[in-house]
Amino acid sequence: MPNENQIGNIFKSLDSAALLELAIIVVTAILLIVAVQRIVPWVANRLPGRNRLYVLSIVPFFRLLVILAAIFMAIPLLIEPSLQNMVAILGSLGLVLGFALKDYASSLIAGIVATGEFNYRNGDWVQLEDVYGEVRHIGLRTVEIVTPDDNRVLIPHSFLWNKPVINANNGDSRLQCIADFYLNPHHNAQQVQKVLENVALTSPYLYFDSPVVVIVKEEPWGTHYRLKAYPVNSGQQFLFITDMTVRGKAALLDLGVEFPATCAIPSNKA
Repeated sequence: MPNENQIGNIFKSLDSAALLELAIIVVTAILLIVAVQRIVPWVANRLPGRNRLYVLSIVPFFRLLVILAAIFMAIPLLIEPSLQNMVAILGSLGLVLGFALKDYASSLIAGIVATGEFNYRNGDWVQLEDVYGEVRHIGLRTVEIVTPDDNRVLIPHSFLWNKPVINANNGDSRLQCIADFYLNPHHNAQQVQKVLENVALTSPYLYFDSPVVVIVKEEPWGTHYRLKAYPVNSGQQFLFITDMTVRGKAALLDLGVEFPATCAIPSNKA
């Protein structure tokens, strides 16, 4: 490991020309990143369906490329880029990151992994533990999620190392929506299934190229129906679920079906 004198000898003395060049590199990198973060979403929001998500996903890649390019351009201005100097710098940098900035470095590395593996993209709807929402921005250290209640949540990428990422649409413009119905078991299941399918098929939010499915499961307290379908756009998911729930409940009451007198407790929470 290099000592303090060796580290001190690695760095060049900066004159005014070198400082000016460093400033130009930093300012140019910042301007490029800001321009891309404004222009690309503007273009993406004018594209249909999945193309919007594909275009949005290039933002974190481009930002990472700009930062790496700026670092490689700045290094020769600060040190002599010899093998010995690079080993000394990287060794010292690793020591600092290992002890002082362990969590921060872990999030940075996880951010690079998330960008390369497409664990989540701008426009995806994800569940990270108790937080569910739309990915609005993928930074170097954190991912920004906006919840259905319009709360902005920043989650470090290091979350990836030991927690699951549930991605509802995984780069697609649509995602599956589910409306739950809990009924008294004394009814005609075929009639109920047909009524619920018609509820989904007559919704103005339905995407007709994806199937409508009704899943039925008998529980100790009654019968549990799950009406599954896809909206035209993932941003309509809550309106779609509400529409299916409200009109489905009305149709079931017209059919004479009774709802359980007691609250249903999901089996996985009982």
